[in-house]
Amino acid sequence: MRATLGVILLTCCAALLPASAQSIESAYTTFDSKTCKHTEGTEPEDYGDWLCPGYGNIPVRLAAGDQRMFVTFGKAKKNDDDDLAAGQTFPAFNDVYSGTVEWRLEKSGDGKLRPFATILRWNIIAAGDKPAKRKNTIDPTGRVLVVTRLGPGGICHVGYVDARANPNPNELARKIADERARGFKCGKDKRIVLGQTGAVTMPSDDEK
Repeated sequence: MRATLGVILLTCCAALLPASAQSIESAYTTFDSKTCKHTEGTEPEDYGDWLCPGYGNIPVRLAAGDQRMFVTFGKAKKNDDDDLAAGQTFPAFNDVYSGTVEWRLEKSGDGKLRPFATILRWNIIAAGDKPAKRKNTIDPTGRVLVVTRLGPGGICHVGYVDARANPNPNELARKIADERARGFKCGKDKRIVLGQTGAVTMPSDDEK
């Protein structure tokens, strides 16, 4: 009887959940710049671009220069003013040459799953980080989950979660993605930092 009651309660609770909460799912893909297609840069501090596999026909695109990285998603377009993510990074030196992308998906009208946001962990130089044994290098201890809105309608950072300062960073990042990404207006709405902050300096709201 208790087991039956438990099933009934779970069914009732699921029915009461918002439709958006029931339809959102996650998929995961990995990338490693060592195995991605690399195009060399043309300037001394331009390390080039990498084209990596992503979800379906949406590739992961990396770029790096001056010890900072940029990550965006989808095929490159000339004069794509909607792709702000291609120029968004952190004030401090950082890297994300490999990683796991969490794609937040919702069902579209035809029943197919469509990704509307991504969550990716970046490695960031944090306050107090000291030079490593290797000459002229610093091993970043900061870890930040970056939530990126996907197109159409704009590709850009929506918010950040300090993965070191919070016990539940993935849950917080999904909250940003699910509640803000789809309605976020790139270049107009302010990016948010959810949860506690630690030793990493987050991007400024004034930098679109």
